[in-house]
Formats: sequence, structure tokens, C-alpha cells
Amino acid sequence: MASQRNVIVVSDQEDAEFEKSLGNGLDDFNRQMAGVSDRRPLCVMVKDPDSGDTLGGIVGRTSLGLAFLDLFHLPESLRGSGLGTTILAAFEAEARERGCRSAVLYTISFQAPGFYEKNGWVRFGEIASEQEGISRIFMSKRL
Repeated sequence: MASQRNVIVVSDQEDAEFEKSLGNGLDDFNRQMAGVSDRRPLCVMVKDPDSGDTLGGIVGRTSLGLAFLDLFHLPESLRGSGLGTTILAAFEAEARERGCRSAVLYTISFQAPGFYEKNGWVRFGEIASEQEGISRIFMSKRL
């Protein structure tokens, strides 16, 4: 039971130390319950060959046999060239290498559900937003 002296803080600021603390606590709990804690970041970056600047890519993670694709972005100038499919394939290949057999993501109806479907992802849920015609689409793929 929570103590009356605990303070709850709601914030819109990222806090790397806070995230690290939560991750460590979750890793410890997973290790106790499942006997393993294998949560790892999985990033696929597209770099400018001249400047070395990051142009786009994927941020995700793997844990307990599941890959989570959290963020995927390419600037408009790099879309439609097949690069997105190559990046997605690299993400999936690394997840397989880590022992993942499935992957999950969500996208927004105006973003890229067709792109993911073209690459073998399957819708398993959809939640409408308050804005007419816009929804979150949840997808998975067997790796």
C-alpha cells in the first residue's frame, strides 16, 4: 500500500534517469518471474554518407521473444525508393537473430498501415481517436 507521504508527479518532460530506473526495475521483476531479462534496444539508422547525420530509421526494442517497433520515420525525400522496406527488413532480421518470433507495432490510419501490410504485417486491432476518420491501428508479424 502506498504511503501517504508519496508524491505523484505528472510531467511532459523526458527523463532518461527515470526511464532507466523503470527499466531496471522491470528487468529485475522479469528476471524473478521468467528467469530471464533480455530487454534490449533495437535501432536501425539511416545516415547521410557525407555528414554522418541521422536522416531517419527505426527505434524499438526486443524482450522475451517479442520485438516492439516504437518509432519509424523517413523524410519525404527518402520515401518511395524501397529504403523503408530495407530498413524494416533489417529490424526484423535483427529481431530474429535475438530469438524473437513475433513483432508488434501501432501506426496511425493516415501514416503507413498499407506499407506494413505490404511487408507482411497483419492488423489485430484498431482504436478510433476523437478526430473523425483517424485511428490507431495495431499490427503484428510472425518473424
